[in-house]
Amino acid sequence: MKFTKMEGIGNDYVYVNCFQEKVEDPRRVAVKVSDRHYGIGSDGLILIKSSDVADFCMDMYNADGSQSEMCGNGIRCVAKYVYDYGLTDQTSISVETLAGIKYLDLKVEDGKVAMVTVNMGQPELIPAKIPVKSDKDILVNEPVTVGGREYKMTCVSMGNPHCIVFVEDTEGFPLEEIGPQFENHAIFPNRVNAEFIQILDRKTVNMRVWERGSGETLACGTGACASAVACILNDLTDEEITLHLLGGDLLVRWDREKNVVYMTGPATVVFDGEIADEKLF
Repeated sequence: MKFTKMEGIGNDYVYVNCFQEKVEDPRRVAVKVSDRHYGIGSDGLILIKSSDVADFCMDMYNADGSQSEMCGNGIRCVAKYVYDYGLTDQTSISVETLAGIKYLDLKVEDGKVAMVTVNMGQPELIPAKIPVKSDKDILVNEPVTVGGREYKMTCVSMGNPHCIVFVEDTEGFPLEEIGPQFENHAIFPNRVNAEFIQILDRKTVNMRVWERGSGETLACGTGACASAVACILNDLTDEEITLHLLGGDLLVRWDREKNVVYMTGPATVVFDGEIADEKLF
């Protein structure tokens, strides 16, 4: 199986061109290739496929083999792949995901995609649709008890569920302890991605993320978008902010008039390779 390792500010996935390759059991393959000792090492597996409703389809699996609806950093890398590897010559494309069709604008430099802006669509704030078990109309600065301690959470879906908590210091926050407790909390029927945000000023925040099925990652695009929405809902930032993640920066803007979130960031090819283990496929 031929593959390409790509990353968007450190959020790395193994990409397979399914126009050329066939993956029979992607859940099992995702677990194998994501292992950093016996596989390639990544946050998961992304398959690039044909689509009947968009230019391309992105099929995504986490490192534990679970399927995910959407990945902001991953979809930027899909855009770079299809352009750089000659599957399209268009700089505006559409990609089908389990969270709907996303529209992307590609910035090309010297024949290669350098930056991608993704129209991430509308943020979902209704608890039942995120989903979160709650009788409230919206969950903004809502108390929740995790590990015997009360936190204030804001819940948003950007195609997959996110729980955003504001903290004084992201660097010193015990994410490895608290992250899994949020992910598997009983109020989240499909588990949740948990973002912990430190406000620096009206235009800049620090962010760490615990992703369901993957643990702490260097970056999460949908998490950055959900966090930007949460910052604005809590009147902590302006409508366009820069998020400092462990792997780099993302620029996110929530156009409240159109109710659409835009995310801009880089996409990078790490290397191409081929897996020789025929038993895996």
